[in-house]
Amino acid sequence: MDKSVLITFALYFIGVFVIGIAAWARTSSISDYILGGRRLGSLVSALSAGASDMSGWLLLGLPGLVYSSGLQGLWLAGGLLAGTYLNWTVVAKRLRVFSQIFNNSLTIPEYLENRFEDHSGMLRSISALMILFFFTIYTSSGLVAGGKLFNSIFSIPYERAMILGAASVLIYTFMGGFLAVSWTDAFQALLMLSALLVVPILAFFDVGQIDKSIFSEPAGSLMPKEEGLAQFIAIASLCGWGLGYFGQPHILARFMAIDSPNNIPKAKTIGTSWAALAMAGAILVGIAGTFYFPDRLQDAEKVFIFLVQNLMHPALAGICLAAILAAIMSTADSQLLVSASALAEDFYRARFRPNAGQKELVWIGRITVLMVCLVAVYFARNPQSRVLEMVSYAWAGFGAGFGPTIIFSLFWQRMNRYGAISGVLAGGICVVIWKNLSGGIFDLYEMIPGVMASALAIVIVSYATNPPGEQTSKLFKKSVQMLNQASA
Repeated sequence: MDKSVLITFALYFIGVFVIGIAAWARTSSISDYILGGRRLGSLVSALSAGASDMSGWLLLGLPGLVYSSGLQGLWLAGGLLAGTYLNWTVVAKRLRVFSQIFNNSLTIPEYLENRFEDHSGMLRSISALMILFFFTIYTSSGLVAGGKLFNSIFSIPYERAMILGAASVLIYTFMGGFLAVSWTDAFQALLMLSALLVVPILAFFDVGQIDKSIFSEPAGSLMPKEEGLAQFIAIASLCGWGLGYFGQPHILARFMAIDSPNNIPKAKTIGTSWAALAMAGAILVGIAGTFYFPDRLQDAEKVFIFLVQNLMHPALAGICLAAILAAIMSTADSQLLVSASALAEDFYRARFRPNAGQKELVWIGRITVLMVCLVAVYFARNPQSRVLEMVSYAWAGFGAGFGPTIIFSLFWQRMNRYGAISGVLAGGICVVIWKNLSGGIFDLYEMIPGVMASALAIVIVSYATNPPGEQTSKLFKKSVQMLNQASA
């Protein structure tokens, strides 16, 4: 290993830790720790939302999919880009306004409890448990990616490498909370994008004359290798990833934290443009790998790593490899923070210590970050784990469990707490059951039936039970009125 690579990584770590220390000084309340005091600008909101969304799969999973399966990865990228745009367009501004009008809600479980006037605490508790369950899996996927990175670069045994990556994320998230996470995510988003655009260009120049026969069927086809109904299911499954955006708590938190609803259109332009360029770069990395490594790598998800190591001077390679670490950290830190908010706000304060002080809640949040990270380390012990597979399960759980519930809560006044509870449970349970079935229609990505089950449950149960109370309806109308004024 060249010393310049080590120096680059050391400088990267120092940079994010300095940001963590700076954020520590500005974190005095649980609102600061969880949501940054709702003072993020449009640029930071957009870039941090994109970086926390994409995670290590953008530089490992998506290039690996294109490298091993060909251009069918475009279906996945297209679905995700559409989901990004629609999330900013349909959800962002409404959630920013609704979450503030409904008692200045800091977390998604708290927003749902306030939106549906659920004094029983059941909806908030169920939502918090779902966040803890799926985010532990999601965080584990990031640690697997980190382990693969450090193992490939520094030849460190996988488990030790994975623990090193976990520790690096833990330190600054523990210290600075939401502000540290958002500021580092914005920086990391730019680093990721630069690496994804530079590496495939260098690879194509280095290859020179391209042997087109290398990229023949099925790798050169948009269509999956399956036939008939199975092919349709494969395409629908890839496109269906876009449905997940509406229910991802770590992305929705950025909408809630932006300083003004009026800045959301600008943030949408930045966020959607970043996502389009980043995914285009990831696809080009996979294609470049097909030409550069025609004999096929044993682990397709390492194609970006091997391209960087073969193409660049060690100093530049260190910067690009740090981009993978940035992708991993930018999602893992957000997941740890949302998990902390779920336990500190939605369990500890809501159920056991309603009069807990701000410093006490901040430290409970920090302790939760540590606990969730340790559990995620335990689940990430297997080096054979596939990053994309782990992400897909957690992504589906959130998309189906929260997506329809969030959308209906923002647009349908008649929805009540029974419908919300049914929607969250139906979506989450359907994903878990569907994931364990296989063959025929059960090969369809579990997100799609989960979203359908959640939406049906919301409508049927809401109509079958009493409408929401007068206070809830009044606040709903007030939120819509504020949105109309902001749009005028």
